[in-house]
Amino acid sequence: MAIRQILRRSLSNERRTAEVPKGHLTVYVGESQKKRFVIPLSYLNNPLFQDLLSKAEEEFGFHHPMGGITIPCSEDLFIDLTSRLSRT
Repeated sequence: MAIRQILRRSLSNERRTAEVPKGHLTVYVGESQKKRFVIPLSYLNNPLFQDLLSKAEEEFGFHHPMGGITIPCSEDLFIDLTSRLSRT
């Protein structure tokens, strides 16, 4: 599965960057300037978040030079989505 390949590469890159708590993943979000977010891995099971991962795969493939998954959406949209996910 393509999402697994993205995650495998992203997780191995994160080990070389700033510490990320166990059970979390770093993503970079933004249209022009990217902002770093650390999110729980549980978000990956949510269909809405999987849609964002599919968009990331379409736009960036498996190459994420920042060491985490780069998600092509506005920061406001991402914050709205993650706030909804944190309430479920």
